[in-house]
Amino acid sequence: MTNALHVRGVVLPGEEERDLWVVDGRLTFEAVAGAETVAAGGFVVPGLVDAHCHIGLGFEGPVHDHDELRAQARADTAAGALLVRDAGSPADTRFLDGEPDAPRILRCGRHIARPKRYSPHTAVEIEPEELVDTVAREAAAGGGGWVKLVGDWIDRGVGDLTPLWPADGLRAAVARAHAAGARVAVHVFSEEALPDLIDAGVDSVEHGTGLTEDLVARLAASGAALVPTLINIDNFPGIADSARAKFPVYAERMDRLHGTARARIRAAFEAGVPIYCGTDAGGYVHHGRVVDEIVALHAAGLPAEAALAAGSWAARRWLGHAGLEEGAPADFLVVDGDPRADLGVLHSPVRIVLRGRILG
Repeated sequence: MTNALHVRGVVLPGEEERDLWVVDGRLTFEAVAGAETVAAGGFVVPGLVDAHCHIGLGFEGPVHDHDELRAQARADTAAGALLVRDAGSPADTRFLDGEPDAPRILRCGRHIARPKRYSPHTAVEIEPEELVDTVAREAAAGGGGWVKLVGDWIDRGVGDLTPLWPADGLRAAVARAHAAGARVAVHVFSEEALPDLIDAGVDSVEHGTGLTEDLVARLAASGAALVPTLINIDNFPGIADSARAKFPVYAERMDRLHGTARARIRAAFEAGVPIYCGTDAGGYVHHGRVVDEIVALHAAGLPAEAALAAGSWAARRWLGHAGLEEGAPADFLVVDGDPRADLGVLHSPVRIVLRGRILG
């Protein structure tokens, strides 16, 4: 047998040291004669997951240049993020699906927002009466099984965050997405936008800084997930400072939401809300910071193993992708130490294997 790889290590999330082999891009636990041993000892981690990033957004806005899009994608895989949910992008990144060192990408299509109620040139901007049809169109265009709504944003006439959509429109739009086989992710910072979104049946709340005690309970009962994007929430004070002179109420709100974010995430975790890792890379956050977000989730109160699961095997299962099991695609990392004891080892993998090929 040629072009087969062999790895030995503790296969997470289990406790047992095992041998695994890679043949034709897939895993097997049946011995393969002649395979090249590429790692012996250490811990084998299912490929990391960035469940909220934006390949196609940069610090200056939308990115369409293929070389720059490749660089963003490769920054993610170099950090071990082998599966990403691209949570809204104005760029057509489908060409990356044929590139062996790009992550597997689940796409949400473009953000859906009201006119002048999101970052310029990024979203499909519509009025509420167009929401249902637009959701159906983006579900088909994205092709990744997700749609991305903008649930709130600053209203410059009010000078603060306000919800974008009426409750009945949200319910109809989420129902339409579900009928089309798509799930709905929603950007939301504020407290007041959340009740209608949760009641409408959205599938994941992105950021979720407005989760009060009552709303945490409602979110837990709904079964929806939370993707907190903590390393981007840490940009809130700078956003507040830049807006303070013109929008002081909004600035105060962003400061307050930043100050309570960690406590609200701990409350959500303790209430049983599924929490997953997302960096919000693109815009204010560089690509390739998936491990920083996993570490931030732990620092916010998740046990280390739960934080790791949120960015690995649990997130993969949530997004419909296998972990380390017989016949699964060979997407994994090998690290020297047990990441459940020290998440920092994820910063320095011994091997990164994607589609059965060693990266780097």
